[in-house]
Amino acid sequence: MAPLLRQGLVLLLLCVGVSVVVDGSVVTQRSTTGIVVEGTVIDATGATLPGVTVTLQQSGKSVAGTTTSDKGTFTLPNLRPGAYTLVLSLSSFKTKSQSITLTAERPRLALPPITLEIGATTETMTVQAASPVVDTKKTTTASVYGLSSAVFASDQFQAIPSPRNTEAYASIVSNTFKRTADNPLSTFAADVDTASYSNVRRFLKDGSLPPTDAVRVEELVNYFRFSYPEPSSGQPISITTEIGDCPWAPRHKLALVGIRARAIDDRRAPRRNFVLLIDVSGSMDSPDKLPLVKTGLRMFVDTLRDDDRVGIVVYAGASGVALPSTRASERAAIHAAIEELRPGGSTNGAAGIQLAYDIARANFVKAGVNRVILATDGDFNVGVTSLNQLVSLIERERESGVFLSVLGVGTGNLKDETMEMLADKGNGNYAYLDSLFEAQRVLVKEGGATLETVAKDVKFQIEFNPAAVDEWKLVGYENRVLAHEDFNDDKKDGGELGAGHTVTVLYEIVPAGEAPAGEVAAQPRVDPLRFQRTSLTAEARTGDWLTVKVRYKQPDGAVSALMTAAARSSATELAHLPLAAAVAEFGLLLRDTQAPADRWNALSTRVHALLAGRDRPASGDFSEMVDLARALRRK
Repeated sequence: MAPLLRQGLVLLLLCVGVSVVVDGSVVTQRSTTGIVVEGTVIDATGATLPGVTVTLQQSGKSVAGTTTSDKGTFTLPNLRPGAYTLVLSLSSFKTKSQSITLTAERPRLALPPITLEIGATTETMTVQAASPVVDTKKTTTASVYGLSSAVFASDQFQAIPSPRNTEAYASIVSNTFKRTADNPLSTFAADVDTASYSNVRRFLKDGSLPPTDAVRVEELVNYFRFSYPEPSSGQPISITTEIGDCPWAPRHKLALVGIRARAIDDRRAPRRNFVLLIDVSGSMDSPDKLPLVKTGLRMFVDTLRDDDRVGIVVYAGASGVALPSTRASERAAIHAAIEELRPGGSTNGAAGIQLAYDIARANFVKAGVNRVILATDGDFNVGVTSLNQLVSLIERERESGVFLSVLGVGTGNLKDETMEMLADKGNGNYAYLDSLFEAQRVLVKEGGATLETVAKDVKFQIEFNPAAVDEWKLVGYENRVLAHEDFNDDKKDGGELGAGHTVTVLYEIVPAGEAPAGEVAAQPRVDPLRFQRTSLTAEARTGDWLTVKVRYKQPDGAVSALMTAAARSSATELAHLPLAAAVAEFGLLLRDTQAPADRWNALSTRVHALLAGRDRPASGDFSEMVDLARALRRK
């Protein structure tokens, strides 16, 4: 064959993707006819949907597949011309099919935004490759950080009320003011739970005020991620303090103590070993329970790295392994195992918890993340049902280095008290999923903070200066209070901080010289003492209002380290206190059934002003929640 003709034939074969032999060597070039299909999946309100399974079929067989990103987008590359069926599925949504025709004349097909609806039917439409290209980058994304009514409208899992409400919450007795002269110390464990915020949101969206004990003020505040400074080199946490005026008590002050945990670069994060412990009992048979959990966990699985591991344990009347510990690279098998879950039976939670810990320990990753993730409505009614027995089980197992996180779901029989206690004792955190977007926030947007501990057994001890503070009151944290001697006792449990977590603490303060809280200036309530030392130390005259001490342990450590910081009043603009105070007052008003209307009105005005025209560090639906609660109070 002539050399020129031979070269031309080789180039032609390579252009169509055929391997050829040249001088004894195999030469291959990728086909230049590969077509790319891309699109965005949204719900009826225009909010993008992550975690949607996208499959391309031809003649009834799957030829390509992927899942939508956290922005709801997908891409299917290297496709040949021809007729296909695009199938999109997501738990609790209708499965949707689209017929598309790909031609070589259009190498990139950008589909119009595809809308999924709640249900289980199939819809079909035809899209030709010659259709005008749609700019999917302009699709509106509803986010839990966006201030829009779409957040309320786009929750895809509507609560189905139980005929008999058996929800259970631990009793909370609100903190009271303490005199610095008698009680100079405040000691408590850190708390990073956020369940109360989303649970309160659920009640308000359903048109009712939450039960008083469902409102934990510290969890409302800690739902917000404040931009405290990053820890300095070598430290896992940083401490920030602010002191300013108290909005609801003009003669008082508010002191803020904020800590921020070190963030972890996902590329350098340790290997992770997860066991998903999923309640599939009959009580989970509701769209806002098991279907929501399944969708959230599928999104979570798609964020894992290939060398992470995932196992699945289910429990109802009995417990069992739905998926042995599996490399996250086998996503199709993990997704299939999640999709196969079905509800039914009673709830033997303790047996499931034990089995999940057994699997986690069997696949333990040294110096890595080892965690059981329990998803349930908390309704344990078979086996070990005593709260004390469950807590003992969790406390024993945490010593192995396997921690426990809890995802609560559902309405009507939510056992909030049980789930909060299990997460606390399991060195984990408790979140309540009231929507798909909350699941995305907890498991995708803030997955590092939720699941990767950087400091454990975190405890606070605040000492107030009697020269500056006459009385003080801790806002929230009622069920985290510790004895003062527990602060230095490394055997006493504290709270856990995940990567990037922030914790915010507020104190309402009666400054020295002001009338005691709720009283007018009068003679002292207690006469001066004869035998006790009452003179102030030299340090009391420095101008510091309080000293913050924080103890913490490394995730695998047994001995705590100490950090300290002093706080004094400042004339500079307060960066964090105004919003934190507004969220705290919202919780206080929800817990006060006699709160006057003018306080609700003032709070609403202040919140709208705070959030107007600025980036919001947490959920933009907060102002709507305030307005809903204010309207319900009027009733």
